[in-house]
Amino acid sequence: MSTWSVSIGELALVPRPQVLQVTGVGPLVDACAVATAVDPAIRPQGFRLDIDADGARITHADDAGLRYGRALLGQLLDRPVEGRVLGVHVEDHPDIAVRAFMLDVSRDRVPTRETLGEYVEVLALARYNQLQLYTEHSFAHEGHDVVWRDASPLTPDDLTWLDSRCADAGIELVANRNCFGHFERWLSHPQYVDRAEAPEGVEVMAGLRFPPAVLAPTPDNAAFALDLVREQMGAVRSQRVNIGCDETFELGRGVSAQACAERGKGAVYLEHVRRLVDPLLADGYEVQIWADVLRRYPELASTLPEGVVPVAWLYEAPSAPEDRPDIPDALATVLYDLGIDTDTSGGFEANIAPLAAAGVPFWVAPGTSDWNSLVGRWDNALANQLDAAEVAIRHGAGGYLVAAWGDNGHHHPPSITYGPLIHGGAVAWCLEANRDLDVALVLDRHVFDDHGEQLGGAIQTLGGLWRRTGRQGLNASPLAAALFPHLPLLVTGAADPDAVRDVLAALDDVDGRIADAQISGPGARQLIAELTTVTRLARQGAWRLLGDGEGDVEGVPALADRADDLADVISSQRTAWLGRARIGGLVDSLAHLERTLAADEAALDG
Repeated sequence: MSTWSVSIGELALVPRPQVLQVTGVGPLVDACAVATAVDPAIRPQGFRLDIDADGARITHADDAGLRYGRALLGQLLDRPVEGRVLGVHVEDHPDIAVRAFMLDVSRDRVPTRETLGEYVEVLALARYNQLQLYTEHSFAHEGHDVVWRDASPLTPDDLTWLDSRCADAGIELVANRNCFGHFERWLSHPQYVDRAEAPEGVEVMAGLRFPPAVLAPTPDNAAFALDLVREQMGAVRSQRVNIGCDETFELGRGVSAQACAERGKGAVYLEHVRRLVDPLLADGYEVQIWADVLRRYPELASTLPEGVVPVAWLYEAPSAPEDRPDIPDALATVLYDLGIDTDTSGGFEANIAPLAAAGVPFWVAPGTSDWNSLVGRWDNALANQLDAAEVAIRHGAGGYLVAAWGDNGHHHPPSITYGPLIHGGAVAWCLEANRDLDVALVLDRHVFDDHGEQLGGAIQTLGGLWRRTGRQGLNASPLAAALFPHLPLLVTGAADPDAVRDVLAALDDVDGRIADAQISGPGARQLIAELTTVTRLARQGAWRLLGDGEGDVEGVPALADRADDLADVISSQRTAWLGRARIGGLVDSLAHLERTLAADEAALDG
């Protein structure tokens, strides 16, 4: 029958399995009996699925394999042909054992429980088996109310609830609490500033001063940080923990200056990391730390005790020189001294090379590329994740962690994150089968339930606009940089007016596709509202790339009209935010938009 000539793409299975053979006609959907059997010879988390006229059989070695086999069967049951299930033979198992997702809940979005539950559903769909919530100040630590009282923080009860929800979905919830750097929200308060490496902050270059953000590497500060992370660990059942320890920008510029001068910054860093990890290892925990500092000192990294897992992060896809920002050498040198590499041309292979050469076990961490973007950098995210999966498999990395950050206000909603999130899980499960996964179609069918199959493609279009302005960005989109000129985003080059007008036309087209979406249910209004709002924010960025609005610039509203639109979209952003996240952090996030609006209003008054 011609109706059974079904392509893998048409099925929109996620993740696509290692082996999939269409064998013919299966049973009627309503009469599909399911049998299961255990076969210890099958790889961990793996399964076989056979569907024929008699029903479905799932053979597995462990609970995870049974779960994943049932999930794939469910997707096939949801896509019958003439009322029957497709007959298939499937053999499947993961390329990478641990597939983790880390969501930033500190800059500035703290999700509601409902939103966290939705994330768990998407993670289960893409076969993730670990979740981390990155926290700095957004956990309700006992006795530290002054730090978190305006953040609508996660509580121990929230984590215990989420831990149970994750366990039901076969996902491990791992406590994540930065324990060395990224303490700026703490050190801004007088009662904590004495713990800082540099209480006055540091001037990294003329006109650019960082506020205090790094704890001084002292035994007392190690005990302080351990108390904080153990409070989170007590709310979950996992025997793993991520203590961060990345981007210690001020190290050696304050309290530890003499020690670093005498013994070297790497030795001082590692000494303090050992103060943090050794007690946790003694308690039986596996400890993850970011590898950005350690990879500079591979000879020291090789001395880490067993049970410490460096996680090597890189959020840019390998690219040609003409596609990268032209960063002045002086600035690149300053950034390198801070620990930030601006040359990402070598991708993950160059990033992990020092660790691999030293024989250090490691994980890789690509990203979702949606922070500092408004509407995402979809193409960069997917290429970055493919690169990470290739390197992880080639070097036998123990895990693959997809990071979703919220730098500078977390203006993008979860719906912008879901596509790259799904792709990351799919390529970590089976790289070769999922290289060309139609992520937009997967979103429409499995996440948004958009019968018109419009929203996934609309979000994919939004995620490609950052490349189409004539400017180049690193870790940021030119659209966001134009909307937030006060932020030090790494975007260079000149805008191409014709290209930007094409971007505006694409945004108009996206508006139409969002309006044409055929979705229903309790979350439909929220989804449409947040995508409409974030598209309007991107349009504001595009207008500003074309001109300031004070003169007659084709495609740009008059300054007064643009300011009125921004005021209205700020109101819409507030409403969309509160449909997904707690109120804490909203004031800080909207402050970026309000600063831009204030500049518009000042220009009008002037």
